Amino acid sequence: MHWSGPAIILSMSAHGENGAIVRVMTAENGLIAGYVRGGSGRRLRPVLVPGNQVKIDWRTRVESQLGHMTVELAHSAAPLMLGPRLATAILGWATALTAAALPERQPYPAIHEALATLLTIMEVSPDQRAWAATLVRYELILLGELGFGLDLTHCAATGTMEDLAYVSPKSSQAVCREAGLPYAPRLLPLPAFLLPGGLAAGEWPDWAEIADGLKLTGHFLDRDVLIGRVQSLWEARHRIESIVSRERNENNSSPAETKPL
Repeated sequence: MHWSGPAIILSMSAHGENGAIVRVMTAENGLIAGYVRGGSGRRLRPVLVPGNQVKIDWRTRVESQLGHMTVELAHSAAPLMLGPRLATAILGWATALTAAALPERQPYPAIHEALATLLTIMEVSPDQRAWAATLVRYELILLGELGFGLDLTHCAATGTMEDLAYVSPKSSQAVCREAGLPYAPRLLPLPAFLLPGGLAAGEWPDWAEIADGLKLTGHFLDRDVLIGRVQSLWEARHRIESIVSRERNENNSSPAETKPL
């Protein structure tokens, strides 16, 4: 088996004296893992940073084997890694989540596109709310593509499509404000920016809505996707939640101005 093309680095772990096991995300073949000779050495280590966009050449003689991979850098994510704490946390979490959640060699073009979009927005947008809101949307897409999508089209109790304000943590279905208000403490808040037409073009949600979005997707990722995973996997996301919570509590961001983190 042989495949060559563009990919996004998801993870790298040292293997042997100077090799590395590398996991990448591709549009055509989903997650691919391979052994990179010299991957933990000085020359290749900067190339194998999560978030880097690369060109890979992957080969294996037997489908069940790991395979060998060569990697060539196409676009570096180093500016993000050296940027604000929020950028570092989002990059670390999004790549680690993708590597942990996806089965190997199964195409998920929508997930690849959403991850690439997240990386692009983090590079081009100066508004850090854009980064965090796009991460929430990425997690929502990942849940849906893996078969654990949320039904946000109508109220599970009344059938209405208006004023959807909550999500049931059990059924993963939306609930309208009127039907959900008596049970609000047991429901998850549904931020408007996750609904069609919830935001005007060029606008981003406030930090309170982003915090609600992280709480929403985090619940279902923990319940359905990352079951029993080690706590260290969640550390980057906890940092994201902490930064967003601080901004929400300080209440010092507005649609026209965002304080650097």
